[in-house]
Amino acid sequence: MTKKVIIFDFDGTIADTVDALVNVANRLAVEFGYIQITPEELAILRNLTSREILKYSGISVFKIPFLVKKVKSELKNKIPELQPIHGIKDALAELTQQGHRLGIITSNSQDNVSEFLKINQMNDLFEFVYSGVTIFGKTTIINNVLRQKQLKVQEVIYVGDETRDVEASKKANIKVVAVTWGFNSYEVLSRQKPNFLINQPQELLDVVNTSS
Repeated sequence: MTKKVIIFDFDGTIADTVDALVNVANRLAVEFGYIQITPEELAILRNLTSREILKYSGISVFKIPFLVKKVKSELKNKIPELQPIHGIKDALAELTQQGHRLGIITSNSQDNVSEFLKINQMNDLFEFVYSGVTIFGKTTIINNVLRQKQLKVQEVIYVGDETRDVEASKKANIKVVAVTWGFNSYEVLSRQKPNFLINQPQELLDVVNTSS
């Protein structure tokens, strides 16, 4: 069995942050000039690509870096309340036991991620955590990690819950697993044609161990 380096998105993929992020986003809506997210709006947004969501929201692209910074700051207070995605901790532990190397690339802050992993006794499962303020620049961060860690593209798999994760992974020429338990729906993720599309964390084991 070929050992893999599996890079995970954090929000919605490892941590169940969707509700917390919606609450924070709604509090900041007036300040940053975009629509509030009702349950009906959320259902619509889940079926849109990341680019379509930006257009739909009406937020200025120039405000996005400031919004991301504010969201991360507000989310810090909610870290103790957040829960891991059901079943993800067991799947991650098993992948580690099998000799695979795990890492995280996130637009959340490194402090928030580290605190969450520590609280949930998951910090020993990950070899690295990289944070970057980016919406569509995740390919650059992935490529930087590949270069710094001297990783070959054929040994890396990215796991994420948004269309932008699929898009970035494809541009970086690495395989991507799209997961349906986070933000984007099965339908919109499937249209992006990821290498794998899964519904439960335990399915990660089969995907990783059968991926050549």
